[in-house]
Amino acid sequence: MGKVKVMIVNNQTEVKIPVGIRMLIRRCCHAVTEYEGFDDDFEVSVSFVDDKQIHQLNLEHRNIDRSTDVLSFPLGENGVYDKNYETGALLLGDIVISLETACRQAQIYGHSLERELGFLTVHSMLHLLGYDHEESSLQERIMREKEETILGSLGISRDTTFIGEHAHKE
Repeated sequence: MGKVKVMIVNNQTEVKIPVGIRMLIRRCCHAVTEYEGFDDDFEVSVSFVDDKQIHQLNLEHRNIDRSTDVLSFPLGENGVYDKNYETGALLLGDIVISLETACRQAQIYGHSLERELGFLTVHSMLHLLGYDHEESSLQERIMREKEETILGSLGISRDTTFIGEHAHKE
């Protein structure tokens, strides 16, 4: 199994990053490459931003005039990736996550922020590896199955991360 280098940058001030989130992001990135059978070393960049920043990126890069939860910027195509010639690692690309949207979605879906950020990271990693759910409903189903399998292997499956009523009582 190759080495995993995940650079994480916090470019927002709206949401305090909970303890353990950086490790979770790294574990998710590693789990995806392991599941997909990567033997190479790789590098990926993850940035936390606010809704305003991701809205601007979505407009600039996708011509979509609204915020979103996550954006993926792959550096490879058809299984061929750029390489860091100093380290030999494959450069998979960049993941940009809106922490504001992730917090809202965790509440909407009734699960933990950890589950939401884990899902967004795994989802984006699959995009960096060439999967595209917008291509077809079959691709969407394949991605969703892979996402849930990988998250389950990390102990953050859909079934174990929902917040019960007791969590909302004061």
